[in-house]
Amino acid sequence: MHHARGGRLRPGHSRRRGQGGRRNKSRAMTTPVTATVTVVKLSDAISQHLTDTVVREFPLTIVLNDKELVTLLCSPQHLDYLAIGFLASEGLLNSKEDMKRLVVDEPAGVVEVEALSLAKQAGDVSRRIITSGCGRGVRLYSTGGLPPPVNSETRLSATEIFALMREFQQRCTLFQATGGTHAAALCSNSEILVFHEDIGRHNALDKVLGQCLLDGIATEDRLLLTSGRVSSEVVLKAARRNIPLLVSKSAPTDLAVKLAQDLSITLLGFVRGTRMNIYANGWRITNDERQGK
Repeated sequence: MHHARGGRLRPGHSRRRGQGGRRNKSRAMTTPVTATVTVVKLSDAISQHLTDTVVREFPLTIVLNDKELVTLLCSPQHLDYLAIGFLASEGLLNSKEDMKRLVVDEPAGVVEVEALSLAKQAGDVSRRIITSGCGRGVRLYSTGGLPPPVNSETRLSATEIFALMREFQQRCTLFQATGGTHAAALCSNSEILVFHEDIGRHNALDKVLGQCLLDGIATEDRLLLTSGRVSSEVVLKAARRNIPLLVSKSAPTDLAVKLAQDLSITLLGFVRGTRMNIYANGWRITNDERQGK
């Protein structure tokens, strides 16, 4: 992640003042999410000059209360959801009511957010310790800084989870076209409610959570699907929105497993076909063999 200097906007960027309220988009989003490039493909010592589709990488600066907060590298779509999801995931915004104004200036690569109140000081966001890929960093956590354990009696069957994962993978059309994106989704026990793709696994999750916050979609008693590795940060995203089930087709880290155990989140990894690994709080997963266990 690249951090922009606080208190200054990019050269040439002029602020656009909207009327007080929930959301004002200054310009429509027009940047394509893919690009065409020339590639030389080599197979069995035979080379071919072909065209290929690659995903675009777009720098987005989030300005919070007139101060540059951070610059994210992302896919250029649903930038409003990304900005609000990032702020919520960082613990800066708790609800839509915390926000007074939101302006998206796509040509400038800027989203401006005016908040009525912040859950914590914005300066805390910059305390990164070591980068961990896909545009985020890793932090150290103390017990006092963690959200409370998720309170949910929701249960899902393994069959329901396998069906959701199959639909999830079928929806990853940008990945199918480029091989260069991650995806995330919020689900009920029977359907995908919100779905997003992005070049970064954290960005995809933040877009999902940002849409939920802006559009008033409840996250309690839901399931969060991700295509990427589950790190401690991903577990914290789920915990802050009181999401009881976190499911990935990939692997978790050891700290993610420990946090999921402590925060009462059911953590599933390597969900592929009809197989899964249950890493934490498996009591929420039911099927004929596991009933009553």
